[in-house]
Amino acid sequence: MFERLRTFVSALSSGDAGERLARRFLGAKPGWSFVAANWRNPRDRREELDLVMRDGWILVFVEVKTRAAGALVPGYHAVDRRKRRVLRRAVKAYVAALRDKPHAVRFDVVEVTLPVSPGAPPGILHFPNVPLLGPRWRP
Repeated sequence: MFERLRTFVSALSSGDAGERLARRFLGAKPGWSFVAANWRNPRDRREELDLVMRDGWILVFVEVKTRAAGALVPGYHAVDRRKRRVLRRAVKAYVAALRDKPHAVRFDVVEVTLPVSPGAPPGILHFPNVPLLGPRWRP
């Protein structure tokens, strides 16, 4: 039982570390700025957006997947059909709550691979413009 609890706490801290690394990585790109982190839909707290960023005038919703080096399932592939459905609802709720609607939105996935050896740099892969909302959806 304690081992499962330790694994759960470790996953939480590695997920937080991955989100901080992704935020720093994206924020260092020219034209990118931070908007929000860990936004939850007030009507359904299970719906969460890891990062909301701006890439120029585009509002970007970012799902961050943190993995240990050598993980069996890459972070990009962990955003499955069920996760996309939850993210779609969260994005729509976020945009509906805005007074000033964005002209364009995008969904990105950032995969953070935590190194095995201390002192080694993490691996960060950015997958921009991942299909989520469909071509006809407008904010």
